[in-house]
Amino acid sequence: MTDTTPLKERASSPQRVPSRQGGLLVGLLRVARPKQWMKNVLVIAAPSAAGQLLSVHALTRLALVFVLFTASSAAVYLINDARDAEADRAHPTKRHRPVAAGQVPVAVAYAVGGGLAVLAPVAAAVLAPPLVAAVLAVYLGMQLAYCVSLKHVLIFDLVVVTTGFLLRAVIGGLALDIPLSRWFLITTGFGALFMVSAKRYSEAVQMEGKAGATRALLTEYTIDYLRFVWQMAAGVAVLAYCLWTLEGSNLPHTGVLPWRQLSMVAFVLAILRYAVFADRGTAGEPEDVVLRDRVLAVIGVVWLTMYGLAVANR
Repeated sequence: MTDTTPLKERASSPQRVPSRQGGLLVGLLRVARPKQWMKNVLVIAAPSAAGQLLSVHALTRLALVFVLFTASSAAVYLINDARDAEADRAHPTKRHRPVAAGQVPVAVAYAVGGGLAVLAPVAAAVLAPPLVAAVLAVYLGMQLAYCVSLKHVLIFDLVVVTTGFLLRAVIGGLALDIPLSRWFLITTGFGALFMVSAKRYSEAVQMEGKAGATRALLTEYTIDYLRFVWQMAAGVAVLAYCLWTLEGSNLPHTGVLPWRQLSMVAFVLAILRYAVFADRGTAGEPEDVVLRDRVLAVIGVVWLTMYGLAVANR
């Protein structure tokens, strides 16, 4: 239908002038990946396992750490997308990212990302224990090195992304001065490697024949090798979790059932369910897999309930 509004009226109407600032702010928020902020919930993993989550001090400190880690990860996403804008335009889905699509100028992404990368550790040094600022600095250093070069180095690309998950779990314990079990760290580390390598495997399967145009390193891995990595990581994660739940099993507890040990069943089922998507080559972002599969979500709730009962009854 033809617009019959007079030309002068259309020119003077503020509703018809697009908001460049609003579009830019929305684009920056999209680059910060709000959907992936759920990864930062890992900061409560150690305090939850230790039963030290429900005090005002713990909740305040962990909320601060969550915000600081979210700002740090946003800085990495901004800088990464600015560097990868050209390559992302060749990807079937990444070409819609705000920087690749031109919604956020590359210079703005660099400026905002650099500002957050400086602000987050400085704020942590002022507001949190020194080790929190140190962990954030290590995270930013490793992730920025990944953006610049390590994403092109075999194995190290997997290690750096995996370490990002592990540091999220570590920082929560350090923020509240909670001793970290070695089995907790091994479970978290290899559980993260399982999801990261499953995602790489799925991407390699989906982009077979044109992987070099979107993630050059995928041409260096074989699909069989990536399958071996996620299967090995899943096995180690299960073994470590079993040893973690058995750690201190000789201590008295007030519950009717040994919930901590029984949670092994839910954990193994979750790994097996996630492996279904890995085997199909459809294990993309971990949060997408968890949120879109109802069965996996139910298993997760059952596991959380069991472990919550274990913490409450010890």
